[in-house]
Amino acid sequence: MDAIIIVLVILVVLVFIALVKTIQVIQQASAAIVERFGRYTRTLNAGLNIVVPFIDTIRNRIDLREQVVPFPPQPVITQDNLVVNIDTVIYYQVTDARAATYEVSNFIQAIEQLTVTTLRNIIGGMDLERTLTSREEINAALRGVLDEATGKWGIRVNRVELKAIEPPTSIQDSMEKQMRADRDKRAAILQAEGVRQSEILQAEGSKQAEILRAEGDAKAAALRAEGEAQAIRTVFEAIHAGDADQKLLAYQYVQMLPKIAQGDSNKLWIVPSELGDALKGIGGGLGRLAENGGAPAEPVDSGRPTLDKPGRQQPRFE
Repeated sequence: MDAIIIVLVILVVLVFIALVKTIQVIQQASAAIVERFGRYTRTLNAGLNIVVPFIDTIRNRIDLREQVVPFPPQPVITQDNLVVNIDTVIYYQVTDARAATYEVSNFIQAIEQLTVTTLRNIIGGMDLERTLTSREEINAALRGVLDEATGKWGIRVNRVELKAIEPPTSIQDSMEKQMRADRDKRAAILQAEGVRQSEILQAEGSKQAEILRAEGDAKAAALRAEGEAQAIRTVFEAIHAGDADQKLLAYQYVQMLPKIAQGDSNKLWIVPSELGDALKGIGGGLGRLAENGGAPAEPVDSGRPTLDKPGRQQPRFE
């Protein structure tokens, strides 16, 4: 009786194990490789799958999501014989689980070695300066080579990024000094340009000010000249309207002599010829006035034509 119970227990355990091995649940974005007697049979996709227990076995479970794999720094020699350390990051995705299982033994290691060799070939044809400034070009070249080589492995390389490019310490110090010198040079150029623009603006401002001042002086001189001309015309018209004789004109000229002599630059005086005769007449008139005791003298006919009109009284000098 005990033996029967033991056999029944064993059968129940075997059935349970068979059911567990028969029902295979594959997670989303995953795949499983099924082998029967060591030979590839099929690929299990996500969901509930039935396999033959003790005959079919699960060889490998593969994640179909995009994977990110950073590789350690690799020493690479540039075209100008400088050693730089480059860190790379690979973004890949398994598109064929069967090929990724049977075409390559370890596709992660294969991708790493292929990345290193391809990177050395690309950087070997560039100098240091181009290497530091051509990351996009290097990324595109790496991705093209890796995608072509890994296609038969059932892997698609989506992106390749250079995480860091580290030149030697001595080169870093030289580059830092060069950048500092370039910054100082640009600062000096900008300062000189600013001073130049400032001086140009100041010169243009002074020029405009001088032009405006000269125009103002010219207009003022023109207005003064016009005013003096108008005054002369007014005086001339008044003299002719009053019909003044030579004595009055000479007296007015004598009054204007101090004003003419006020200027420091007036070195030469122009005396009209009529002034002598007029001064003689004034002197004679003043002499007769003194002889008569202050009484007005009789007009003396000099025989010269005068500007007097009939019936107009001659001006008197006291």
